[in-house]
Amino acid sequence: MKYLEGMGIIVTGASRGIGRAIALEVARRGADVAFNYLKSDAQAGELKAEIEALGVRALAFKADAGDLKAVREMVTGVKREFGKIDAVVNNAGLTRDKLIMMMSEEDWSEVIRTNLTGAFNFSRAAVFNMMKAKRGAILNISSISGVVGMPGQVNYSAAKAGLIGMTKALAKEVGRHGVRVNAMALGFIETDMTAALAEEHRNAARAMIPLGRFGKVEDVAPTAAFMLSDAAAYITGAVIHIDGGLAM
Repeated sequence: MKYLEGMGIIVTGASRGIGRAIALEVARRGADVAFNYLKSDAQAGELKAEIEALGVRALAFKADAGDLKAVREMVTGVKREFGKIDAVVNNAGLTRDKLIMMMSEEDWSEVIRTNLTGAFNFSRAAVFNMMKAKRGAILNISSISGVVGMPGQVNYSAAKAGLIGMTKALAKEVGRHGVRVNAMALGFIETDMTAALAEEHRNAARAMIPLGRFGKVEDVAPTAAFMLSDAAAYITGAVIHIDGGLAM
């Protein structure tokens, strides 16, 4: 069912993993999709072709989420090409996991810059268009690390907790203008990030998950698409846990 038909949606950090799955899912539901990426032109080109093969428009921008000027230029380009911006999915993120005694200033600042400031930049650049249209949705991809904290992830947990606070504050700011802001707190999802975990750590993590397995990107993308749709029109300021019950 193409319940996002006619919408113009930005998905950040979409060249692989969860962002890629969300970009393809909203395209299947009829939305035109713009996305940014930082490194791989090849991966971005493949995703753009896959989105266009679904019969919708696709725009790819090589832009750093942590650079407000680059983000503003991208948002302006998307508005020019699509005519509107109906939704933003703030997914761009990275990890630099270390115990705090070994964590450098760069490890801290790089994670905060991409995972939290990046979401601020895209929200800041796009929200006026939504407020003017009296409709729109922002979906922030957070983590259970931001809900319960994870050892070795002081930087990542801080950024993801910040996203949750940002979600609730912004939802209160822009709700009267018809703009909804929500977050999804993800658990262990099978991506390049979790693939790098040692098997003993994977087994230990699985043992803590009531459903007994890591999630798949297919467990995340349909919920993201729903949260951007009119079916979720009365949901704002919410944090949806997709974690197999880990953070209960």
